[in-house]
Amino acid sequence: MSAVASMTGAFKKRRAMNWLTLGFTYSAMYMGRYNLSFANKALSQQFGWDKTQIGAIISSGLLIYGLSAMFNGPIADRIGGRRSMILGACGSVVFNLLFGLGAYLGFLGTGAVLIGYFSTIWALNSFFQSYSALSLIKVNSGWFHISERGVFSAIFGSMIQMGRALIFVICPVILAWGPWQWVFFVPSGIIAIMAYLTYRNVQNGPEDCGFDAFDVEDASSGDTEAVGFNYVIRKVFTNPVTLTIAAAEFCTGFVRHGFEQWFPRYMLEAQKLSLDSPVFQKGAAAVVLAGIAGAFCAGTVSDWVFKGRRTPVAFWGYLVQVLCLAVIWRAPSVNAVIAAFVMNSFAISIVHSMLSGTASMDFGGKKAAATAAGLFDGMQYVGGAFVGIGMGKMLDVLGWGAWGPSMIGFSAVGAFLMLRIWNARPTSGAAAH
Repeated sequence: MSAVASMTGAFKKRRAMNWLTLGFTYSAMYMGRYNLSFANKALSQQFGWDKTQIGAIISSGLLIYGLSAMFNGPIADRIGGRRSMILGACGSVVFNLLFGLGAYLGFLGTGAVLIGYFSTIWALNSFFQSYSALSLIKVNSGWFHISERGVFSAIFGSMIQMGRALIFVICPVILAWGPWQWVFFVPSGIIAIMAYLTYRNVQNGPEDCGFDAFDVEDASSGDTEAVGFNYVIRKVFTNPVTLTIAAAEFCTGFVRHGFEQWFPRYMLEAQKLSLDSPVFQKGAAAVVLAGIAGAFCAGTVSDWVFKGRRTPVAFWGYLVQVLCLAVIWRAPSVNAVIAAFVMNSFAISIVHSMLSGTASMDFGGKKAAATAAGLFDGMQYVGGAFVGIGMGKMLDVLGWGAWGPSMIGFSAVGAFLMLRIWNARPTSGAAAH
């Protein structure tokens, strides 16, 4: 009898409690990460900053997130995903609050000191935010068999999109009726609630809940070596497949964050749409729904059509990104741009759920899943760091016409790298020995 077929009803019920709590916690953490894009223009208006100065704040957060994820992955593998998720959530609560309180620090002036404050606080928020994906993947790697992970990663991807959906709904309302700092205060409260529920409901693995050991048949299966720093580094950083995925995720990061960090301001300035306009709200809702659809499409196809291979699905995601960015570049009409935004969200979600969300569990194995996730997610955010101050400067000099084409080449390189490892599958620890 297969491992999946042998699951009991009690096991599935306890697992559902685990992953639902984790998924909603991660969704809440997303709110405390993408809220900055909605305060982008408000910060410029209050303090007189140009896009390059705002970009410096964005870059500080993305770069620290990326570097922290790589270092925090081995830590999460050692201390367990439950503890690291609680740690990350508590830190994000504190630094989202402190970022919002920066609204009252005008007495510091509007120059380097205040920009330094916001950049430092956002970087520290990003440090703690980096634990979220690592923790979720670490915990789930012990509860889900390799044959289930594509579909269940899609479920988690859809829950993440709920965090984005709440930001799209809440932030325009806050900005229409109140000051921008509440864009940071409200997510802090929600994250705090979910941190408490994680403490109450989440356990690292079936064994911690009284169930028998569960063989997930991934890269750690049959591997009896103790989990230590040397083990996880060797498992992840010496594998040509994981290193190729990491390079592709750098490309993903440039496109994903170039799109997500700047598109609300693009709609305000290039398309002349207010954030609370019906057209923007409908488009934003479609972007979120497309992200959910992308995750489910990717997970289903990778599990059922490609039999657990993730890279072919990611290839098609990158290819769709190229086509969408070409439409945004030419911008034939506002409706065409919104349609391209929607399809680009679909494509980005395909790649993100396959590589950061699923391949990290497969190729890291449950013993080194957080380290693999840290490498993949970290490289994505290092790539994203270039869309802060770099893209801000580009937009100041060249305008919005350069925005779309600046991202196309990165999607094309990502597609090429997926072709290089088209047939990649994880090798069990026992086979490797």
